[in-house]
Amino acid sequence: MISPVLRDVRVHPVKALAAYPVGEAAVEPWGLGGDRRWMLIDAGARVVTQRQEPRLAQLSAQPLPGGGVRLSAPGSAPLTVRVPDPARTEVAELFTGKVEVVEAAEAAHAWFGARLGAEVRLVHLDAPSHRRHIDPAFARPGETVSLADGFPLLLTTCASLDTLNSLIARGEHPQEGPLPMDRFRPNVVVDGTAPWVEDTWKRIAIGEVAFRVVKPSGRCVVTTTDQRTARRGREPLHTLARHRRSGKRLLFGHNLIPDGTGVIRVGDPVRVLA
Repeated sequence: MISPVLRDVRVHPVKALAAYPVGEAAVEPWGLGGDRRWMLIDAGARVVTQRQEPRLAQLSAQPLPGGGVRLSAPGSAPLTVRVPDPARTEVAELFTGKVEVVEAAEAAHAWFGARLGAEVRLVHLDAPSHRRHIDPAFARPGETVSLADGFPLLLTTCASLDTLNSLIARGEHPQEGPLPMDRFRPNVVVDGTAPWVEDTWKRIAIGEVAFRVVKPSGRCVVTTTDQRTARRGREPLHTLARHRRSGKRLLFGHNLIPDGTGVIRVGDPVRVLA
């Protein structure tokens, strides 16, 4: 029998931009090192994601030492953005919550504006004290998250995606499959499991770092966005609605909260603790 193993580690240095695969990553209390420490906001200081602007999938950010990023897009000159001076912060709206952020240099705003044709600003999440508190229904007191939607990490499994793709192939929109894992924008991808077995997990260890498996991930329109072309379809939401529905939520993947810190690496064993 094949034992579960960590197949991929991915960070998203700028929220909503393309995933960046890494061989290893530091696990911090609020997420992987370098994951979702930057985001875009509009003129009203509200977060901008692929929900509003699917073309963000075609833009990339490479993490740099010290927390900066190197922005790139097809046919464009790259731009290096350094971590801004934290002396002046502002409050941005991230879905239904607020978060204190620091504005990047004007060149970063211009770079994104030229590619999106919209007024947006790039902002950075600075001090740990500015992290957002996780929903107390699922977290312990004081546990926080960076600029991810709600939880520090998202886990998916290869076997569950294979099964979902087989359902899509037999459904009403087979031409849209098979879907790649990047539609679901996970941080960690586990191989060597049975389909949907992650639904039964309560606590796992990846290498030497333990995590609580606290909540299945409810999926949105972003999963219907081709991460290479930015075009939208109907899958996987159409198939998830038939096979992976819980009330109004369509489920794929699970949210994790670290129980400690350390480094996780591609190839690490994944052990079920509870």
